[in-house]
Amino acid sequence: MPIKNKMKEYVIISGKGGTGKTSLTAAFAVLADKPVLCDADVDAADLHLLLQPEIIHNQIFTGGNLAIIDPQRCTECGICIDLCKFDAIGDEFKVDAISCEGCGVCVDLCPEKAIDFPQQKSGDWYISDTRVGPMVHARLGIAEENSGKLVSLVRREARKLAEDKGYEMLITDGPPGIGCPVIASLTGAEKVIIVVEPTVSGLHDVKRVASLAHHFGVETMLCVNRFDINIEVTEEIEAYALEHSIIVLPRIPFDPDFVKAMIKGKTLPEYNEKSPASVKIQEAWQMISQENNNTKTQRVSLKNFIK
Repeated sequence: MPIKNKMKEYVIISGKGGTGKTSLTAAFAVLADKPVLCDADVDAADLHLLLQPEIIHNQIFTGGNLAIIDPQRCTECGICIDLCKFDAIGDEFKVDAISCEGCGVCVDLCPEKAIDFPQQKSGDWYISDTRVGPMVHARLGIAEENSGKLVSLVRREARKLAEDKGYEMLITDGPPGIGCPVIASLTGAEKVIIVVEPTVSGLHDVKRVASLAHHFGVETMLCVNRFDINIEVTEEIEAYALEHSIIVLPRIPFDPDFVKAMIKGKTLPEYNEKSPASVKIQEAWQMISQENNNTKTQRVSLKNFIK
């Protein structure tokens, strides 16, 4: 019986929003061979803007719970008001849905069992078709929490879709930062690609995100986008990466065609495969997708390759 190839998941993340992470993710998806796509940036999902998915399955995501006091059972003893650390219960014994954190303390300790605790709809998740492959994505409601839980759900569904249909590659647009959603997007990934801009805060972000990826034992790669706006900081960021065994991808220059491509609803390689940034994106994808790019010799040779 033939051995089934292990599915590879590449997660693209950044220390903050606005680094070009999603644009690069979409470009990599176009260059990849039959990937399944996952938009795990559920708080600000926008991969669909470039890939125009056609939704084929839609399902409600239920996240946290909301305390609701039943006036028929409530004796207005005031215990719930004293217990609530979020001041979500007023003197009229009604719960403010915005202030309620769904901790459940009032529910458990109400002597009259007068507080219900139903799950709330927090958003929706979708399975869609795009021009480059199937995509699992989601939309979290405004001011809703449990984004880490939703990230885990869309990743799980994307993996299931890939396995059921025999796909061998999953490309995930991860959330920015280092919080729970990012942690949920990293576990079990094959490689993580950090996208950063050459700023002082960008260097700080790289250190935080790289430390998180290292903690989970994920092979880490770095891509400096719009590197030519500050070459000195670019070199500082890349030096840090090389010192910490992070593979450095080709630098992506500032390129006005990025904006022109977005206006047309296309990725840069689709819009102009010969533009300066497009050429470097293609080189970066070749490095990301190749099988054996983690040897010491290849790491050392990167210093010459990226210039």
